[in-house]
Amino acid sequence: MRKVAVIGIGNTLRRDDGIGIIVLESLLDFYKRKDIDYLNFSSASFDLLYRIKSYGVVLLIDGINAGLNAGKVLISELKDIEYKVNNSVTSTHELNLKDIFEFSKELGIKTKIYVAGIQVGDTSFGEGLSDALKNKEKNIIKKISAFIDKTLCSLH
Repeated sequence: MRKVAVIGIGNTLRRDDGIGIIVLESLLDFYKRKDIDYLNFSSASFDLLYRIKSYGVVLLIDGINAGLNAGKVLISELKDIEYKVNNSVTSTHELNLKDIFEFSKELGIKTKIYVAGIQVGDTSFGEGLSDALKNKEKNIIKKISAFIDKTLCSLH
């Protein structure tokens, strides 16, 4: 049996950037499965890479800025994500998703990594989600929970 983890990434002091943590907490409250480890990472860091390698399958939940409507959820394997690097944009994390992908390849990490990217609207300093994301929160959680049930649980 392959170990499975669901990992929330985000900064709850930067409004919508905390969506990964908020979704993780809701999954723990309403959709928790005993065969899955749920991990809270306030930022993507080298420690995250160390933790990922002990799992067969991982789902990272994180806010993204892909120019979509706020609350849009994109779920795909990390290796299939197209990265667009814009040097004028800074990340709120030590490592962004592109870094995680590159380092996991270099370190020979064999974990199958999925990403649930949630389009953010407002990442200014402050607590709580923007109205645009708050209104879609329940649907976001249901979509990610369905993915976990359908995809992650069938892989282990």
